[in-house]
Amino acid sequence: MNDTYYEQLVTCKPTGKTALLRVLSFLPILILILFGFPFLGFFAFMLAALYAVLAYYFIFPRFNVEYEYDLLNHELDIAAIYSKANRKDKLSIDIQHAEIIAPKNSHRLDSYHTTKRYDFSSGNANANTYAIIITLNQTLCTVLFDPDDEMLRHMKGWMGMKLFQD
Repeated sequence: MNDTYYEQLVTCKPTGKTALLRVLSFLPILILILFGFPFLGFFAFMLAALYAVLAYYFIFPRFNVEYEYDLLNHELDIAAIYSKANRKDKLSIDIQHAEIIAPKNSHRLDSYHTTKRYDFSSGNANANTYAIIITLNQTLCTVLFDPDDEMLRHMKGWMGMKLFQD
């Protein structure tokens, strides 16, 4: 068969929001220690330690995200990889059903008014971010991602005139 498969991994850049959430996740620990100690004594330290362990294993891994793009023929699968360990499938689309694929700042996207937006890009302002306009569950959606030139070449074979690289 003539199946084409291409895989790409994109690391997300930490944002100001991520840094703020990291700091705010320590706030309950401080509150438990400072205000809980007079009322709960040593038990407040135990609760703070328990929260710290839970935050370390369940909250902080969500701040280190990579996106994996898998293109098999015209099927694009996007997965999030948290802390280089846990993989979670996020979205699977058939790019042949897309209305248009173009750079996210392209004037060609101006006529499309989507109601939902999925951002699977790196968050880097210098990245080559593309937008896929597609109908998912009867809703017109925008999917943002950062394909490299090789992935765009593979997609061009399936998309034809719907893929723009202005």
